[in-house]
Amino acid sequence: MPSALASYRLAALRGLVRTFPSTLLGYSGGVDSACLAVVLRQELGAERMLAVIGRSPSYPQAQWQMAREVAAQFDLPLLEVDTHEVDNSDYAANPTNRCFYCKRELWARLRAEAAARGFSIVCDGTIADDLHEHRPGRAAGVQAGVRSPLAEAGMTKADVRATARVLGLPVWDAPAAPCLSSRVAYGLTITPSRLHQVEAAEAYLRSLGVTGDLRVRHRGDRARIEAEPAWIAWLMERTAAITERLVALGFPAVEIDPLGYRRGSLILEATGER
Repeated sequence: MPSALASYRLAALRGLVRTFPSTLLGYSGGVDSACLAVVLRQELGAERMLAVIGRSPSYPQAQWQMAREVAAQFDLPLLEVDTHEVDNSDYAANPTNRCFYCKRELWARLRAEAAARGFSIVCDGTIADDLHEHRPGRAAGVQAGVRSPLAEAGMTKADVRATARVLGLPVWDAPAAPCLSSRVAYGLTITPSRLHQVEAAEAYLRSLGVTGDLRVRHRGDRARIEAEPAWIAWLMERTAAITERLVALGFPAVEIDPLGYRRGSLILEATGER
């Protein structure tokens, strides 16, 4: 069950969204946007909310499938639109504020959909924790006037997971699944081919049974595998087979990071903090 504080924040969230005449939600299918989508559906009904998926080569196929399954399970009105951030040279150059260009593209398209369909508010799944992290994409949302109800209600990741579990969301304990471009080392050009390599490599490791947080970082000259510490020895024992598979996908070489998965390891590297 959620803690008393989580329950209080959920009540605050419900009260907040009930003040929305109607809303269009940028929906990825991760636990944050899924939780918000279900609450919006419960409070506003099917006529006053719409969950919208932005499809592009940077959006993982597995995430898309889960997003659709959750939408079907909870009767969420759903729309899919194509986004073209990978075609933007500023985005493809992969600077440390790459996410800004992605979100600017996304919100331009979603705001146009909202205007065309008569939805008064556009919102996202930003949580309170995100306000204190490296999130250049948030600036694009602020510029576009996007609301963040979870953050406004003070909901943290722990609050969201507890709420999602009570609501029966199958993604309540799913590991974070950011876009595939987040696996590509800053400064290395984002291309559909590299994104496919990353996605296929992670899918292969998942097929072997690896669970929890997992990233295959594209370093250009190699793939660097980051997994939860409990998996490191297991992966090391299978280095030869894993290397053979990932080289077949186009990676010149493969390394398994002995430190395991760390959030934001690429930005720490880019800023010299690692």
